[in-house]
Parts: sequence; C-alpha cells; structure tokens
Amino acid sequence: MGCFTFIKVMMILFNLTIFLGGGTLLGVGIWVIVDGKSFFDIFGALSASVLQVVNVSYFLIVIGAILVVIGFLGCCGAQKESKCLLMMFFTVVLIIFIAEVAAAVVALVYTGIAETLLTATVTPLLKDKFGKEPSLTQIWNVTMNELHCCGLNNYTDLTDSPWLAEHKTYPAPCCSGAPSCNETLAEQSHVPGCFDQLLTEIKTNAGVVGGVAAGIAALEIASMTVAMYLYCRLDEK
Repeated sequence: MGCFTFIKVMMILFNLTIFLGGGTLLGVGIWVIVDGKSFFDIFGALSASVLQVVNVSYFLIVIGAILVVIGFLGCCGAQKESKCLLMMFFTVVLIIFIAEVAAAVVALVYTGIAETLLTATVTPLLKDKFGKEPSLTQIWNVTMNELHCCGLNNYTDLTDSPWLAEHKTYPAPCCSGAPSCNETLAEQSHVPGCFDQLLTEIKTNAGVVGGVAAGIAALEIASMTVAMYLYCRLDEK
C-alpha cells in the first residue's frame, strides 16, 4: 500500500494546488470586472499580450472556475477514495484535453476560419463598447500599445465606436503613435490589426508556446493516468 498512499498524497497536493490557483484566477477575474482600471494600473505592463486580446476578466473567471472544479474533484476524490469523484475528475480532464487538441488543430489548420469567427464577434463588440466600457477599453488600449496594432483587423473596427464619438480621433497606436489620429492619417499609417500581430507574436515565440502546450498536455495525461490508477486500485481494496 506504500505506492498507493504516496500517489494518493501527491494527487491530493497537486489538486489542492490547482484548486488554490483556480480560486486565485477567479478572484483576479472578479477584481478586473469590479475595478479593471486599478488592476491594469498595477499589472498592465506585466500582462501577457495573448491574454490582453480577449476580455481578460471573463477569460480568468471561466478558467478559474474550471480549475476550481477540477481541483475539488481530484482532491476530494483522492482524499475520500471516492470512485465516483475520481471518474468525474477523469472525465472532466479528458473533455478538456480533447477540446484543447481540437482547438489547436482548428487554430493551426483553419486560421482563416478563426479570424472570421473573431471578426464576427469582436468587431461588433469594439464598435459598441470601446470607449464606453472602462475594462474593455483599458484592455484594448494596452493591447494596441504593446503590440503596435489597431483594432482586430485594422482601424475601421473602431469606426463608429463610442471612443471615436467622444474623442473625435482614433487611438494613437492606429497612427503609429501620432496624438491626433484622424481617419485619413489612420488609413495612411497602415497599422496592422491585432489579430495579425498576435499571430506574429505566437510564431516568433512558437518554441515557448509549444513547450507550454506540451507541458499542459503532459500534466493532463499524468492526472488522468493517476486518477485511473487510484480508481482501479480501489476495486482491489
């Protein structure tokens, strides 16, 4: 039983860490929603550019909630030696693993489709909320400044936005940093959209992205293997 006990303890500690990490992300996501300006004042310069392209608050809440559920199922399943909880843990992690593989395939093979879907969802959001919703506006301003881009595809994504109606000018990054950025100057500047810049960033750091993805996949496979090992050993007990 020595091996079983060791693996059980490691399973508990590992999933307790996941649970606490998920709770932290959940808390940060709620913080961004409640007071996004103070969050980006503190952490904006350190935030990963990939996370800044989407609405960070909801992204963190979803990821945090998933991690909390996974951590709870794995930790309690191992502690209570519950076959039901262990099988639920295995199933949830397996579903996430399959979804990640599918998303990676779509992202690599069907980049054009991904761009179309993002354009259909993000562009209307920018036209309706940019300059009106503080959290989203702060996220996109940081994104455009750090990635040296404008809008999702180009400056026209911000046309008719609350920002343009209020300031009578496009954000400075749309004109390569010029303070007074009108439509003519934005068109002449040829600043790329953030989607293209994000792809460039990912390709530039492909080794790091691939390493992180491989590490996450390895952890998920190891978690499923350990969960199934404990599940099977409980039958023997």
